[in-house]
Amino acid sequence: MTALDFFSRWRVRIGYFLAVVVLLLARPTPRSIFLGAAVGVIGLAIRAYSAGYLHKQEVLTTTGPYAYTRNPLYFGSSILAVGAAVAMHFWLAAALIFVYFAVVYTFVMRREEMELRGKHGAAFDAYAAAVPLFFPRLKPRSLSGGAGGTFSWAQYKRNHEYEAPVGFLLFLILLAVIWRWPTL
Repeated sequence: MTALDFFSRWRVRIGYFLAVVVLLLARPTPRSIFLGAAVGVIGLAIRAYSAGYLHKQEVLTTTGPYAYTRNPLYFGSSILAVGAAVAMHFWLAAALIFVYFAVVYTFVMRREEMELRGKHGAAFDAYAAAVPLFFPRLKPRSLSGGAGGTFSWAQYKRNHEYEAPVGFLLFLILLAVIWRWPTL
């Protein structure tokens, strides 16, 4: 099994383990939780917007947020991770999250890129040449034959994106419990 395969298959399980570790390290304050939540909402909004366009395994989505970056879901997740780091209010917990994200998602994005190239060939190569892998362009890139259409709440639901805000809310609640723990 290659590193690409390992991180693609185990990223969620590793993430759950990491969540326990960083929650144990967290030193949240009411202010850090509030600020982290505010940053996290931005990441959640980017993820929601992206999920409403994405037709997994059906078409090469190149419209909406996918005209700015090939990985808007992961870009939104990175902002969500920054929000979590701010909310935890401890540099070591933040460092662990950033290292996890950088290592795991670098491999995951490369693996997905290989799959998309294998499935869509020259169309993906043209898309990859025009749109950056991770950090968004300032202006959208319009490609002929771009697929994905417009935002759809039905597509958002099909992609189970509602799970991300539920998970982040649970994370914030756990941080609030940790903050209050000494007085309970």
